[in-house]
Amino acid sequence: MKSPFIKWLVLSIVLILTTEIFKKIIHFDDLVYNSLSEQLTSQQVENFLGFQKKWQWVGYIFIPIFLLIKTSIIATIVYIGLFFFNKNFNFKSLWNITLKAEFVFLLVPIFKTIWFYFFQPNYNLQDIQNFYPLCALNIVGYKDLETWFVYPFQTLNLFELAYIIYLGYQIGQLTGTNTDRGLKLVAYSYVPALLLWVVTIMFFTLNYS
Repeated sequence: MKSPFIKWLVLSIVLILTTEIFKKIIHFDDLVYNSLSEQLTSQQVENFLGFQKKWQWVGYIFIPIFLLIKTSIIATIVYIGLFFFNKNFNFKSLWNITLKAEFVFLLVPIFKTIWFYFFQPNYNLQDIQNFYPLCALNIVGYKDLETWFVYPFQTLNLFELAYIIYLGYQIGQLTGTNTDRGLKLVAYSYVPALLLWVVTIMFFTLNYS
C-alpha cells in the first residue's frame, strides 16, 4: 500500500468493521436501552434507538472524515517541525507515515472486545465509555475521579506511546537519520500539540460538566 489514499481507505474500513463488531459483541443497543430507561419512558427509548439506527450511516461517514482531519493535522504539525529542523519533505510523504502510525490504534477496539468478553463480563454503558485499554485510568479508576481528569488519564496509555515511538521511527527512516532523531522531532512537534489538545478537552469538560 504505497498510496496514502489507499491506506486511509483501508484504515477507515477496518476501523468501522472493528467498531461494529465490538458493538455487537457487547450488545451496545441493550446497554443504551438500560441506561436511558432510567430517565425516559420505554416508547421514548424505542424512538431514540430507531432514530439512531436510521441515521447510523452518518457515523460511517464520520469515521473516514475524522481520520482524514486527524492525520492531516498531525502531518501538518510534523511538517512544521521538520521545517524548523531544516528538513524539507512534501506533505504527501508525511501524511503517508502518519497513516502508517495510525494503524496502531486499530488494536484499541480489539483489546476492548477481548477485555469485556473475557475479563469483565458484567458492565454497563458508563464502563464502556470510560474504559480505554492499557491506560492510566484503569489504575486510578474513573468512579472517584473528577470528570475533567478522565480524558488525560485515558490519553496516558501504551498505545499512544507505541504511536509516538513508531512515528519517530518512520520520521527517522524518511529523513535518512535514525529513530532517536525522529523521536526528538516528535517530542518537539507532536507531543506539545497533543498536550495542548488534552488541556483544551479538559477545559471544555470542566466548563460544561
